[in-house]
Amino acid sequence: MRLLVEGLSARRGEDLIFNDISFALAPGEALIVTGPNGSGKSTLLRVLAGLLAAESGRLYIDGGPTGFKHPHELSHYLGHRNAMKRELTVEENLSFWQSFLGDSPGGAGISTAAAGEAVGLGGITHLPFGYLSAGQQRRMAMAKLLVAHRPIWILDEPTAALDAGADRLFSELVAAHLERGGIVIAATHQPLGIGQSQALQMKGFVH
Repeated sequence: MRLLVEGLSARRGEDLIFNDISFALAPGEALIVTGPNGSGKSTLLRVLAGLLAAESGRLYIDGGPTGFKHPHELSHYLGHRNAMKRELTVEENLSFWQSFLGDSPGGAGISTAAAGEAVGLGGITHLPFGYLSAGQQRRMAMAKLLVAHRPIWILDEPTAALDAGADRLFSELVAAHLERGGIVIAATHQPLGIGQSQALQMKGFVH
């Protein structure tokens, strides 16, 4: 399975945010997206995740499981927000995402309890999400990536609010995903420590 992006552009209002973005990623490959604030990193990731429409170009899966036409159908998206309900427990939040997303063909997610353990917070999944510190909340948002199998991880500043230990833990999770044949696209100002990867530098508004 390969993720192919060809001549992609996106517009916000009257402004063309980026234009003619192309890349290809095979299993086990990562793309690191860099650039100053406002350069279009988040917009690009949202287009890839199916949350925004592209102005032009195409993105598609080549050689993947039949019946999946858009990459977002095989993707996890972790944005700036954690996408968790503060009033629900961590367990309830993770159970929702596990059920809502489901497993893509070719793999299976782990249990919510195991996901909590994997991010170093196994003993507190019974607590309301809103009780957790900002760093703990971000760790539990990372756990969402583990409860349902999706081969493509789209990550927007994934290590925000993480301390050095959690930063290393996340790098290990990403590395393990790549070793299993996953694909990672990450916008970040900080290195993820995942070894060799492709790089895409966003320039900002196109005039």
